[in-house]
Amino acid sequence: MAILGKLLKNGIKLWETIEQDNSVPYELQKAELKKLLINARDTEFGEYYRFKDILKSFKSKETADFYQYYKNAVPLFDYDKIYDEWWYKTRNGQKNVCWPGKVKYFAMSSGTSGDSSKYIPVTGDMINAMHRTSIRQILTLPRYDLPSNLYNKGILMLGGSTQLKKMQSFYDGDLSGITASKIPFWFQHFYKPGKKISRNPDWGSKLDEITENAKDWDIGVIVGVPAWLQLLLEKIIAHYKLNNIHEIWPNLEIFVHGGVAFEPYKRSFEKLLGKPLIYIETYLASEGFIAFQAYPERNSMRLVLNNGLFYEFIPFNEKNFDSEGRLVDDAETFMIDQVKEGVEYALLLTTCAGTYRYLIGDVIRFVNVRESEIVITGRTKHFLSLCGEHLSVDNMNQAIKMVSDKLEIEIKEFAAAGIPDGSLFAHKWWIGCDCEVDADTLKTEIDQALKDINDDYQTERKFALKNVYLDKIPTELFYKWMRIQGKEGAQNKFPRVLRKEKLNQWTDFLKSEL
Repeated sequence: MAILGKLLKNGIKLWETIEQDNSVPYELQKAELKKLLINARDTEFGEYYRFKDILKSFKSKETADFYQYYKNAVPLFDYDKIYDEWWYKTRNGQKNVCWPGKVKYFAMSSGTSGDSSKYIPVTGDMINAMHRTSIRQILTLPRYDLPSNLYNKGILMLGGSTQLKKMQSFYDGDLSGITASKIPFWFQHFYKPGKKISRNPDWGSKLDEITENAKDWDIGVIVGVPAWLQLLLEKIIAHYKLNNIHEIWPNLEIFVHGGVAFEPYKRSFEKLLGKPLIYIETYLASEGFIAFQAYPERNSMRLVLNNGLFYEFIPFNEKNFDSEGRLVDDAETFMIDQVKEGVEYALLLTTCAGTYRYLIGDVIRFVNVRESEIVITGRTKHFLSLCGEHLSVDNMNQAIKMVSDKLEIEIKEFAAAGIPDGSLFAHKWWIGCDCEVDADTLKTEIDQALKDINDDYQTERKFALKNVYLDKIPTELFYKWMRIQGKEGAQNKFPRVLRKEKLNQWTDFLKSEL
């Protein structure tokens, strides 16, 4: 029980978890917003938007007044708006802009929702909050049926380089690299691949180093994005001429994953195993550690309500977003006590890193409002709705899994785009599959699965969405394109829906390769 013992010895308490388990979500979030506004009231942002006046509303007898004051005072922000108006100052070295002190780190987002990387401020308070949430997740492990010796095993975290890029007065890097560089001393004994390998900025060389050292490690938990971890496991198995990864890591029990839906990868991933793993999902974004799977029997994640994050929710519909997934003026927003199960919401965050009413681009759905349990269904700009088909990434993931299971094949990667087709519309798919199956069969099966999943899609296939086109291509082309884009490894994911410049780049790339 070494990990749990270390936690207790270093004074880590269960208070935050106990508080959330025994409190009303609304009250936790009200208290969290108040705390954030108090801390930021004397910043340039806080003074400009009169946080001190908003804080007075928390004393009102009308319990919802504080939220109305906050909504009226502070506008909604997307990345371009908050960066152009505020965050650029922090990158110029100014202190006390959106959060007290100077921002020392900026997380480079994977850029799947836009055309280039974004730079998200990561404050010391946010790093501490992420570590606290990580500890809370570790403390849920006794709920799983795990061997007692697992707590003595290594944890392989496949992330970005901890050798961050030094700028003028701050550092840029992947969030995984930033947080790994700040791992508490008591955790370093368990952490693999260790400080030296983690500093390597070259992704291919890093995988080689991990492979060379794999035989010397006793790994019980692996953590990372499914696609890249699968590539690593394949590399280790091939290097040591193994039948499966458990021949070198017999005590491997848990895979902690996040970033993308795991279901499309699961079939091919499990062929690398000698025995079943426990899968635990996390929701760790550049903007904060938002949620994690708290119970083994649930396929959902619990929002973290009392650790530096305040949430707002925008119904993801035509009233609040245009056809390109852009937020419209005067979009309606709700607090956690106003949400409903089964409705898709775009997520807004106010955090201890200096984000305020910030649209992070993710779309979630509540499966249990009382327990604040959610699933991620997609991105605001990663959906297809050319003529009202309302096809989400969640729908696509479900369809890919259904087809993979039915045809008993492995589909490791995929992408789709909406295209004009004469006077009407069509969908174009690219399927990364190295199995013996023809493209027409894949097209027919995916189309039918989407009709079964989505009534709007089924309707539009009879009218404006007349055709579906599909190319079956080698999976390696997806990864090669990401390497060319500078998006290889760590937290980078292939965009499931391609638009505009990225669509043109992708099609030009395929023309040169096929």
